[in-house]
Amino acid sequence: MARYAVALGSLVAVLALVGTGCGGSDDDSSAPPATTTETTTTTTTTTTGGETTTGGGETGDATNGKAVFASAGCGSCHTFSEANSSGTVGPNLDDLAPSFDTVVRQVTNGGGPMPAFKDQLSEQEIRDVAAFVSGSSS
Repeated sequence: MARYAVALGSLVAVLALVGTGCGGSDDDSSAPPATTTETTTTTTTTTTGGETTTGGGETGDATNGKAVFASAGCGSCHTFSEANSSGTVGPNLDDLAPSFDTVVRQVTNGGGPMPAFKDQLSEQEIRDVAAFVSGSSS
């Protein structure tokens, strides 16, 4: 019986040590993480002559955009009087008059028969084309 009492006492001591090591922290790890809110403001501005267009906090150079429009072959698919192009595969950009942000999204991601240009053009070149197309067609 003495052995039983010693074994039982040892078991209680071990359980007491294990019990104090678990859940004794004041840290409430079950609390949900803090929530943050981010607000983004989008502004679109076109200056006279379509030289600089701002959208989503970014700008593009319309003069460079005209050169990119030509070198990327945009005119082979799009009619756009400012570029002297008469393509018929894509929409007529004179009639469509897309916004800066719309052009950035479409040129970057493509859609319909239009391929994405995010791997062929830099982000700045895409913004430049957007400034050219949206500034000239407004």
